[in-house]
Amino acid sequence: MKKYFGTDGIRGKVGVDPITPEFMLKLGWSAGRVFASKGVGRILIGKDTRISGYMFESALEAGLVSAGIDVLFLGPMPTPAIAYLTRTFNAEAGIVISASHNPYHDNGIKFFSGAGEKLPDEVELAIEAQLDIAHQSMQLVESDKIGKVSRIVDAAGRYVEFCKSTLSSKLNLQGKRIVVDCAHGATYHIAPKVFRELGAQVIEIGVEPNGININDQVGSTSPEQLQRAVVDESADFGVAYDGDGDRLIMVDEHGEVVDGDELVFIVARHRQQQGTLKGGVVGTLMSNFGLELALQQLHIPFIRAAVGDRYVLAALRENGWDLGGESSGHLLCLDVVSTGDGIVSSLQVIGAMLESEQSLGELKKGMHKLPQLMINVRCDAAVVNSDEVLAAVAKTEKQLAGKGRVLLRPSGTEPVVRVMVEGEDSVQVKLLARALADVVEATG
Repeated sequence: MKKYFGTDGIRGKVGVDPITPEFMLKLGWSAGRVFASKGVGRILIGKDTRISGYMFESALEAGLVSAGIDVLFLGPMPTPAIAYLTRTFNAEAGIVISASHNPYHDNGIKFFSGAGEKLPDEVELAIEAQLDIAHQSMQLVESDKIGKVSRIVDAAGRYVEFCKSTLSSKLNLQGKRIVVDCAHGATYHIAPKVFRELGAQVIEIGVEPNGININDQVGSTSPEQLQRAVVDESADFGVAYDGDGDRLIMVDEHGEVVDGDELVFIVARHRQQQGTLKGGVVGTLMSNFGLELALQQLHIPFIRAAVGDRYVLAALRENGWDLGGESSGHLLCLDVVSTGDGIVSSLQVIGAMLESEQSLGELKKGMHKLPQLMINVRCDAAVVNSDEVLAAVAKTEKQLAGKGRVLLRPSGTEPVVRVMVEGEDSVQVKLLARALADVVEATG
């Protein structure tokens, strides 16, 4: 079992300890102790479809109730559904057991506050402090104080209705033929129902989870099957989610992938046309330069945050904006939901299609993605600040003449520097990226 892979979760011990049933028991007890001290009564637990989730769910439950916390089980549910239902049931926190788009043998956890957002730093630190105690000993509450466990049987139905409510009541999907790929993950029993109840004819992919097939050649990270199905079924478009349902990609009527950069552009332009765009758009360091240029043409402000949805969220909050996203398809529409939500984000795009009476392929033409090449160079991260590399970057940028972009980004998980070049000419991009990567490799 690999380590924690989620975001916005407890740092420290959760970040470094292997995820085992014993650890999850201690984490449940530690979180329970912190929330119980605040007079809190209940916490929601949801999970994706990977087989280890059932084992970890039981361990978390035992730890929480032993600290005096009531537990409400949601079963397999998308990550954003846990955020929504935590607010709906006025719980103090929600816990998701998931490793998102990773293979089935990985797993991790993510916490939501009662507001459906990341936990405050002081709560995270308090749980980490309790974890240090838990590694030594755990004290069970008195028998009459042990928490109770129950299951929310209508959780899926509640979330389906919420998702449907985010599409204007004036719109429906009557006459639309849609292919939906759920990655054998947490949206398998949610997304097809949402689209069917909105009137669409749905062709399903990745809706038969068996515990070990999550994200396996399906979903937003493997769209090839979806692309073929859209063409073979003469569908209007297709949509694919990742294992825990917080990100998406779409496929247009021609079978071409529409990624997160293109999707956020479509939503931003539509909102501008409707007069509902609040401020500008937040992307990341990896957002295609074509997105920046397209928004510039529309006089829509655009800023870049570090890679990761927590950084996009922080930048949106800082600027008082609502819309942001990553190339991977993790979109944030804060006027609708508090976290990334694949189903809700896809409905924002579909709303733009329906109201403009244009196909997905037509809408994406407003943005021209620039050729981009990334080369991973194994070396020390410090090389990016060396005189030789800085001079090579300056030379590369001069050759792009303001019509491209250079990015050197050390990996956060391995001794690799990611060398990326974007520009209008794909041949030039390849040559410049290779030349810059050679300098980084020679210097490092």
